[in-house]
Amino acid sequence: MERRTFLLAALTGTAALALGSYLYLPELEGIDTDQDHRVLLSVLLPVFLDGALPEVEGPRLQALNRTQEAIAASMAVLPPYQQQELQHLFGLLEAQLGLLLLTGSLTPLMLRSPSELIRMLERWRTSYVDLLVTAYQGLRELVMASFYACPEHWARLHYAKPRLFDGAQ
Repeated sequence: MERRTFLLAALTGTAALALGSYLYLPELEGIDTDQDHRVLLSVLLPVFLDGALPEVEGPRLQALNRTQEAIAASMAVLPPYQQQELQHLFGLLEAQLGLLLLTGSLTPLMLRSPSELIRMLERWRTSYVDLLVTAYQGLRELVMASFYACPEHWARLHYAKPRLFDGAQ
């Protein structure tokens, strides 16, 4: 057997095993799937909102929880095809093969440091692959729009809701 044939067979076999193990997902009963992707978002939100979140732990957690609720509400009003795209992106980021394709690493996002997540998102933002740029922009816009849609976050922007009738109450 030639060396090239052996290497090609080994690579093909490894790819087939990886694909097979990815596609074979036994049905597990009684396990609640995270439809809102709260764990994934709990990792990404602090990276996107760095500097905008309160420094104190209690208000910080409230802001993160409120933002996750706002993201769920924002996604509910998006057109169906955009909802499907975001769900697909979240699903890829939560699956091993999708994570490998999108980030180049099998390390789950939950185990990565904030600096690693920042580098990953920066690679997406400046990538020559339009899909990664679109994924970055979509995630960023969803997070920022949802965070600043909450009136309790307007004070940091020195924004006050306009009043229609100043003198009349």
